[in-house]
Amino acid sequence: MRSVIHPARLSARVALLLGLATLAACGGSAADSQPVSVDETPRLAGMELIVRDTNVRTAIDASGVAEPLRQAMLSTKLMGTVTAVLVHEGDVVRQGQVLVQIDARELTAKAAQVQASIADAAAARADAALQAGRMSALYADSAATRAQFDAAQTGLARADAGLRAARAASRELDAVSTYATIRAPFAGVVTSRQADPGTFAAPGAPLVTVQDVSTLRIRVSAAAEAVRQLKRGQSVDATIDGVAASAIVEGIVPSASGNLFTVNATVTNRSNTYRGGSAAVLSLPSGIERAVLIPTAALVHDGDLTGVIIRDLRGDARRWIRIGATRGAFVIVTSGLRAGETIVVPPAAPPKPGA
Repeated sequence: MRSVIHPARLSARVALLLGLATLAACGGSAADSQPVSVDETPRLAGMELIVRDTNVRTAIDASGVAEPLRQAMLSTKLMGTVTAVLVHEGDVVRQGQVLVQIDARELTAKAAQVQASIADAAAARADAALQAGRMSALYADSAATRAQFDAAQTGLARADAGLRAARAASRELDAVSTYATIRAPFAGVVTSRQADPGTFAAPGAPLVTVQDVSTLRIRVSAAAEAVRQLKRGQSVDATIDGVAASAIVEGIVPSASGNLFTVNATVTNRSNTYRGGSAAVLSLPSGIERAVLIPTAALVHDGDLTGVIIRDLRGDARRWIRIGATRGAFVIVTSGLRAGETIVVPPAAPPKPGA
């Protein structure tokens, strides 16, 4: 005899089986059913910085060259053979250091002649003084005429002049002799060596060039509107070979051509950060505007691209931007970044071994 299942009991069993199947599909755990939060991009180490609009001085960039404030091309007034060149290009020299020696044997011979002439003139002066003294005594006793007395005094005067001339010749020879030894006129760097031992030195021919790079002068040309706000002694931003610098305006003078002015500015370079002769840019202030300014340390580079690390709720992401002029340790962002956004300034890289 077959058993019969009531339709109501069948519906309950089906519902129970469906419920168990649902629990098995969900993993069977309440904890496993909680939603999981995933951070799409890991956060980088560094300092957060909220970008703000700020007032910045607008500037007109003028290009020029950073030349040493002091530079000397050393030569001699003598004609002779170079016997020694004691420096090479790139050597650092101190003031008064001997750089070049020139054969001075001819001057040594002339010095002996001059000393002999001084001794002769001194003897002649002593004899003239003796004669003048005797004649004065005789003239006082009326034993000599007035003409004899005057002649003795004239002889003494001539002897004095001869002695002074001989001594002056000695001093002149001493001055000329100094050109046999070429010394550094100031502390600096040897940038050019144009002579070697055995070279014949002629008057005015360059032998060694020395530069003092402790102070550089940047000379640029600019239009009248670019220099309207400039004053002597004013501090302006500059770059030398791409490295930021601070320059002091030395002077503004009209140029010989058109409506242009020449601006001279000096940069202190005692630590030799910059090299003389490098390309330079002066940022001549022209006004004030609102702009986004960020630290140059926040920039990241990939080839010719420049960007920053943007931080938001989703994490960190790199964004490429366009930058303008540099203002010390900061740079103006011209596009790609808005006020209120947060950027990450990466930590400074550790120094390389041996640096």
